[in-house]
Amino acid sequence: MDQYRYIKYCILVISFVLLSACNSKKEKEEIVEQPNILFILSDDHTSQSWGLYGGILEDYVKNDNLKRLANEGAILNNAFCTNSICTPSRGSILTGQYSHVNQVYTLNEPLPKGHPNIAKTLSANGYQTAIIGKWHLVGQPEGFDYFNVLPGQGLYWDPVMKTKEDWVDGHDGTKGTVHKGFSTDVITDLTISHLEKRDSEKPFLMFCNFKATHEPFEYPERFASLYKDMEIPEPESLMDFGKETTGRTFGGQILERLAARWDEATKNPEEFWTQYPGLPYPLEGLDSIQKRKKIYQKLVKDFMRCGAAIDDNIGKLLDYLEAEDIADNTIVVYTADQGYFLGEHGFFDKRLIYEESLRMPFVIRYPKKIKGGQRIDDIILNIDFAPLMADYAGIEKPEYTQGRSFREILEGDIPNDWRKQMYYRYWLHTPDRPAHFGIRDHRYKLALFYGQDLGKKGTSKVTTEPQWEFYDLKEDPKELHNAIHEEQYASIISTMKKSLLEEREKYGDLDEEFPVMQEIVKSAFE
Repeated sequence: MDQYRYIKYCILVISFVLLSACNSKKEKEEIVEQPNILFILSDDHTSQSWGLYGGILEDYVKNDNLKRLANEGAILNNAFCTNSICTPSRGSILTGQYSHVNQVYTLNEPLPKGHPNIAKTLSANGYQTAIIGKWHLVGQPEGFDYFNVLPGQGLYWDPVMKTKEDWVDGHDGTKGTVHKGFSTDVITDLTISHLEKRDSEKPFLMFCNFKATHEPFEYPERFASLYKDMEIPEPESLMDFGKETTGRTFGGQILERLAARWDEATKNPEEFWTQYPGLPYPLEGLDSIQKRKKIYQKLVKDFMRCGAAIDDNIGKLLDYLEAEDIADNTIVVYTADQGYFLGEHGFFDKRLIYEESLRMPFVIRYPKKIKGGQRIDDIILNIDFAPLMADYAGIEKPEYTQGRSFREILEGDIPNDWRKQMYYRYWLHTPDRPAHFGIRDHRYKLALFYGQDLGKKGTSKVTTEPQWEFYDLKEDPKELHNAIHEEQYASIISTMKKSLLEEREKYGDLDEEFPVMQEIVKSAFE
C-alpha cells in the first residue's frame, strides 16, 4: 500500500471511529434525556381547596408542598375535565379520549379489553409502568408492569389493595392485602417502595393515585384539631336554595342531602355504605339558614383536613426524588380527576359543567424544560395529558388520542392554532343533575341539559325537558345568573350554538345511535 493510500485509509478509519463514538454518545444522551414521569392523581381535590387559585380558602388550606411544586413548575389556570365524574375522567386521562370513544360513560364501565392507553404506549417504548392507589375502572389494569390498587372506592383506614395475583373484576373488597394505616400515607409508602426496586437504567411512568379527598373526607389523627374553633368563610352562593335564585334549570346535589347521610350513618353505622369522621353532628332546632351554614362548616373543614394529608405526602414524594438525585430528570404532575362543590350554589359533589366541578387544578414540574413559577391561561383538557406524556417520552402523538400535547405551551411557545374553546359532556343522568353537553371559551359558557338516560349504567329513567343555560364568566364569574333569554347575548348565543355543533362534529360525538337525541338536537338548535 503506497503512502497516499495508507494515509487515506487511516483518515477513513479515524472518521468512522469518531462518527460511531458521536452516534453512541448521542444515543446515550437521548436515553438519559428520556424523563421519568410521576403522575400524582387525587380524587375530587378541587381547585378552591388548593390555595394556589385564590378564593376564600386561600389562607386556610395547608399547602406547603403544593406551593413548592408550583414555585418550581407551572400552574394551569384553565385545565378542564371532559366528563366530571371519577371513572370517566380517569379513562380520559389514560386514553386521551372522550367518553363516547373509550366507552367509559358513568361509574361502572371498564375500559374495553385491549383498548389503547398511555401506559401501554410508554411500556412499548422502554418505560417501566406502574399504578398504585385508586384505579376505579372496574376491569383489570392493562399496560402496567405492576399494579396495586384499591377495589372500587376503597377504604381510608387499613385499605385492602389488589394486585394481579388476587385480581377480581369489579369493586369487591374482600380479596387482596390489608395495609395498616391511613390510605394517603399507605399509597405514598407503597409508591416509594416500588420505585426503590426499579431498574435505574430505564425511565419510569408511575401513577400514584390517592383516594383522598373523596367523600367521606376522612383524615389522619395528626390533623384532627386543624381548624378547631375556627369559622371558615362562606362562598357567595351558599344560600342558593333553588332554581328560582339563579335561573338554573335543575335542583342539584344540595348540602342537606349530605347532612341526611351523616344522620343515617349515625343511626345505622353497620348498614350505611360509609362512615364519616366527627359524628354525631347535631343539627336539630336550626332554621334553614343556620342549618346550611353548619353543614358547610363540617364539610369544608373535613375536606381541608383530608387535603392536608395529601400535601404531606406530596412532600414525601418530592423528597424521595431529590434523595435519589432524579428530581431534575423527573416530570412531576399533581392534579385531581375533576373539581368539587364546597357549598357553592348550596351544593356538594361534582358532575356539572359549572366552574367548581369542571375545573381541574393542575401543576407540573420538570426543571430541565419548564420554567418555574409560571401560570398558563390556555385551555387544556384531560384528553391532552396522554399526548403530553408521549411527547416528553420522545414518542409520536399516539393515533388513538383525541387530545394534543401542550409541551410547547409549557415551554413558552404557544401555537397559533391552540384551541379557544372546549367541549364537555356528562352522561350519568338523574333528574336533579340532568345529562348535558356544552361549550366553554375564555369568556362564555353554553350548555344544553338534554335530560335523557340513553340506557347508560346507573342513570335514572326519569327524563327531564331539554333546557339551555348560558353564562357570561367575565360579568358573572360565580355563575349566579342564567342569561339564556337576555337579548344582549342573543347573537353570542347563536354563534356559540354553531360552535357547539362544530365541536360535536370535531370529536365525533353525534348521537347517531340515539333517535331521541337526534330529535332533541334538531329542535334545540333551530
